Amino acid sequence: MQLNRRQLILLVLLTLVWGFNWPVMKLGVTDFPPLAFRALCMWLGLPVMALSIVVLRHSFVVPRAHWRELFWLGVTNSLVWQVLIMVALANLSSGRAAILAYSMPIFSALLSVMFYGERLGLRSLLGVLAATGGMVLLLWHEVAVLSGTPWGVLCALLAAATWALGMRQMRATRIPATTLTLSFWMACMTVLALTLLSWLFERDDWVWPTPTVWGSVGYNAVLAFGFAATTQMYLARTLPPLAASLSVMLIPILGVFSGATLLGEVLHWQDWAAVVLMVGAMGSVLMPQRTPPKPD
Repeated sequence: MQLNRRQLILLVLLTLVWGFNWPVMKLGVTDFPPLAFRALCMWLGLPVMALSIVVLRHSFVVPRAHWRELFWLGVTNSLVWQVLIMVALANLSSGRAAILAYSMPIFSALLSVMFYGERLGLRSLLGVLAATGGMVLLLWHEVAVLSGTPWGVLCALLAAATWALGMRQMRATRIPATTLTLSFWMACMTVLALTLLSWLFERDDWVWPTPTVWGSVGYNAVLAFGFAATTQMYLARTLPPLAASLSVMLIPILGVFSGATLLGEVLHWQDWAAVVLMVGAMGSVLMPQRTPPKPD
């Protein structure tokens, strides 16, 4: 497949914003309850998203007949992801949480084969294998640590699997509304659920945010939530599922190395080897296919 100019620009910005967001989020949840942190980010990010809808002159209306479908889109694309990945991040290093979260392409490929009757081409298969190898290498030195935090690992993998399903559903939906509008209402549903869950399970740990936490919240509210979450939904609806999945594999790579730089997380040779595999996975999907010449 080939990317048009808009998709390429959005993909680069999405990679940068979300790649650096992993250590930023880790700073935010180190001394603050994870669900409360995410709820605060989303409460502050919702006005940014609403303003974007107004400026772009999109409608907020979703026909009532599609509310049920919108609810399930919100569950798979937003709610489950937000809850599980924040719990995982509180228990894992930022880089490793990013790698586990972006195991999503593997689940996307499995869903394609098992439930949608698709067959993986050679390039896609090689891309999945390269991405899998990269994740194995990146987790090489974390086995001992991960064995002590099974809930963090399980939450990250379940989040990735649900995200893969959500991307499938987003691409298939025929709701007559823009991606931005759908994202806004899914976020509204999610932030209410996060607030309730935080009150039920974290209220004894609620404290006033430190300046570091506020900085992390601001980054997430404006960039990671207001911009990147909507951009990801747009790419999910306009790119083939596997391509959309593998095309963002640079995000966990950036997360790993930015975590090493900002948080002092240790890197090993396996991390560098994984970069080569991840870039290869991207290339297997994004490089244009050669088409045979048409007969005269």
